[in-house]
Amino acid sequence: MTELYSDDFDEFNMCALKNQLANYIIDVHDIDNRFSNLNGLYDLSKRLVRTKKPSYYPLIFRLVKFALLLPVATASVERAFSTMKFIKNKLQSRMNDDFLSGCMVPFMKKDVFNNISADDIILSFQEMKPRRVVL
Repeated sequence: MTELYSDDFDEFNMCALKNQLANYIIDVHDIDNRFSNLNGLYDLSKRLVRTKKPSYYPLIFRLVKFALLLPVATASVERAFSTMKFIKNKLQSRMNDDFLSGCMVPFMKKDVFNNISADDIILSFQEMKPRRVVL
């Protein structure tokens, strides 16, 4: 995990992380019984916050946060590429980045755009610049 986030874990932080990890294992395993019977990273993060351990072990807490964010970030990227593949098919393979972005946002955020009426969109488009034809 530290290799994926090398900007956050430089050589100095890696040494500090090793020290924090050794102290954390002793603290949590041998001293603090509140960390028994955890069911994954989510429970661990909640318990860390409740016991105010992030102030003692900030680098370990950062690693836990990164581990929790990684699946969400991966799913978001996969969803974006799936949307791009759907929008940018063989018929529209030459569209520029601005147009592609303009198509992807409404497609991916359907829940937001479903609440906007077609008339509002047409009026907004019409007001962007003068058009030859009134929509």
